[in-house]
Amino acid sequence: MHRRSLSVFGLLYGVGALSILAGPAVSQEVIKIGVPTALTGTYAGLGNEAVRAVQFAAEEANAKGGIDGRKVEIKILDTEAKPDVARKQAEKLALDGYKILTGTIASGEGLAMAPMLERWDAIYVSTINKSDKLTGDSCVPRVFRVNKQDAQDAAVVKPWLATRKETKWAVLAADIAWGRDSGHSFVEAAKANNKTTVAEMYSPFGTNDFAPFIQQIKSSGAEGLWVALAGRDAINFANQAKEFGVLDKVFVAGVSFVTDNNVKTLGEISKGIWGIINYSSTLDMPENKAFVAAWKRKRELSEGLEYTALSPLVTTTRVCG
Repeated sequence: MHRRSLSVFGLLYGVGALSILAGPAVSQEVIKIGVPTALTGTYAGLGNEAVRAVQFAAEEANAKGGIDGRKVEIKILDTEAKPDVARKQAEKLALDGYKILTGTIASGEGLAMAPMLERWDAIYVSTINKSDKLTGDSCVPRVFRVNKQDAQDAAVVKPWLATRKETKWAVLAADIAWGRDSGHSFVEAAKANNKTTVAEMYSPFGTNDFAPFIQQIKSSGAEGLWVALAGRDAINFANQAKEFGVLDKVFVAGVSFVTDNNVKTLGEISKGIWGIINYSSTLDMPENKAFVAAWKRKRELSEGLEYTALSPLVTTTRVCG
């Protein structure tokens, strides 16, 4: 299976930091990490990946005596990837002493949690949320981002579009904070390259039937299609787009659309789709290879994005105490 990637921005500089910093037990104080994430619903697959990654990092650190001698303890609550639920679950975790929050999937969840962090005396480490707003006009002092944001995706897309022959493009993105950011960024990049956006569509989060959107794509005359869908939305759309012949007639690219796990699920359907992805277990780097080997000794899949993004948190904990 061949899959082309526009760019991969995994935060691999930190792989192995947990192992390096973990050492003999010198303190009984526990580091409590709360993971409010999607365990059910459209982003359940992504949420469970985040959970497995945090669990793996905690197990690895604790097996070597903890972080600076401090045991790592995690607690997980289901948010369904819904902002109001995420806010409530994050509050429960913070009030229960799990004041380091991470692993949330949808940007809207992070944006809902951010204004409450000071009241909860908690911090939020964004490892997956991509909306520019989180560290832009909605930024608060207790939010830390260690992953790339939509603006960085746009910086990749603009020069790449200049190399594409397609002049008419359609955009299909999730009708959530991240999807809106990604869709708008692509439209601006298209304008800068004298491309025409013939259809700009935003599907409700958790859409099962993409037929109306597929029909718009087909009738728009689009030569290229930009997709910003993730999780079950991405799988549902890809399968239906293939069935209606869109993937065979229109050049398709996107962000978070052809992740490792989506490719595994879609099989041949994903062949020929270009995409920006956050992390891939196939990255040819010594640090990533070591991580994948360690992961496979315990689990089937590689959830490197969340795992590597936790490394700055480990470093900060050690320095600040």
